[in-house]
Amino acid sequence: MKMEKKIILGSASPRRRELLSQIGVEFEVRVSGKEEIYKSSIPEEIVKELALMKAENVASELTADERKNMAVLGADTIVVFEGEILGKPADTEEAGRMPAALQGKTHQVYTGTALLVYDTTGNRQVINHAVETKVMVHGMTRDEIDAYIATGEPMDKAGAYGIQGRFAAYIDGIEGDYYNVVGLPVSYIYQKLKEFGFV
Repeated sequence: MKMEKKIILGSASPRRRELLSQIGVEFEVRVSGKEEIYKSSIPEEIVKELALMKAENVASELTADERKNMAVLGADTIVVFEGEILGKPADTEEAGRMPAALQGKTHQVYTGTALLVYDTTGNRQVINHAVETKVMVHGMTRDEIDAYIATGEPMDKAGAYGIQGRFAAYIDGIEGDYYNVVGLPVSYIYQKLKEFGFV
């Protein structure tokens, strides 16, 4: 009997769930509550490290048998502006500061992904990768920023904005993968899953 292949998404992000569903990937969501502390200072390395930690934490909570013929996907996205990492805003004041800094300028979005691919015997391969996308934001007035914050949309998003939401009104352009900014470079992930026979 052929063992069924299984994909686990180790992320609570609704955007990542939507993106994987959008491309027809069947998966299960499992999130680990373990703390993630990174050591790197380079954006690409930070997201790779965090993505790997998320995947490792989820995998560590599964039995050796459960892990067989399984792919565990971890991901992490950060927004970087002039060398500073903009995470999810802690409060509305911080949520107002971020778009105010980004407006009229270009910043970078990095998403790190980690795929832990287990074969039928439980041996695994680790594919750890980061993708960068440049995002150009149109100039915004204080009233526009305040109105955007009032929607509540920025509160659970790195950099205090969602490219796929209302903030789309202020995106002048991007250089790179759009879906990477949403939270997952889906084409890259799909090709990797295909390579290992998971899709």
